[in-house]
Amino acid sequence: MQTINRKFLRLGFSSLFAGMIGLGAIQGHAADLNVCAGENEMPFSNSKKEGFENAIADVVGKALNRKVNFVYWKDARYIVRDYLDKNKCDLVIGVDTTDPRVLKTDPYYKSGYIFITREDRGIDISSWNDDLLKERNFRIGVLPDSPGKVMLLQINRFDDMFDYFAEKQRYQSTRNKYVKVDPAEVMNDVASQYIHAAMLWAPEVSRYIGKSQVPLKVQVVKDDARKANGEKVPMHYEVAMGVRKGDTALQQDLNRVIAEKRGEIEAILRNEGIPLLPVSTK
Repeated sequence: MQTINRKFLRLGFSSLFAGMIGLGAIQGHAADLNVCAGENEMPFSNSKKEGFENAIADVVGKALNRKVNFVYWKDARYIVRDYLDKNKCDLVIGVDTTDPRVLKTDPYYKSGYIFITREDRGIDISSWNDDLLKERNFRIGVLPDSPGKVMLLQINRFDDMFDYFAEKQRYQSTRNKYVKVDPAEVMNDVASQYIHAAMLWAPEVSRYIGKSQVPLKVQVVKDDARKANGEKVPMHYEVAMGVRKGDTALQQDLNRVIAEKRGEIEAILRNEGIPLLPVSTK
């Protein structure tokens, strides 16, 4: 979903259901479902259960006939090590499908990074190959440790935007430290014309784009970004659910939930305003 560094995909499941019986038909499973969730990681989750991952967890819990308990974390770097691996929780709702630390389900949605600009400025960018991004006076905000930062380095624009990075990080060092930068703040800098554009992970700001008092233009970034050596820098990501390695029973149950409740889950994502891309099929 947090950073994709993850923050930008912050890591969020359990078991049940015998083969020939529908998901909603089983009753009486005693174990609760403990879900890892950010205490203050909106719009993904918070302790008030206002995030879209809170809502997805509830869909899963009902489908499995298990009570959902949220186990809240404050630092995204330690979700797996200090929570999932230590059995404090069973499930992380949103993980990158390439994350090697967890056992992943089938992907349940795919989205991408987006360029955000003001409608009234007439800016048209959809790819990191667009020449406008290379102009030194064109200010674009991205999050630290994100594909955007990688690409600023590739097009020799990182030094131009270093002051912006430092400001957003409150001039704190990120060495061995998690310094949270609010994506909505970067989006608001576009609205106020402090910067020309922002590139952010769509799920982390889609909720706020529609609420902006200034009309904002959104373009999904083309998945054609590459480093100077030809290595691809992905702009589109599939998102899965993550469980402890070895917990194949829960993984299989979750895959069944994802298949049977896909419409309900996608409705939550669309209500959030998240642009959805086709998910790969087996």
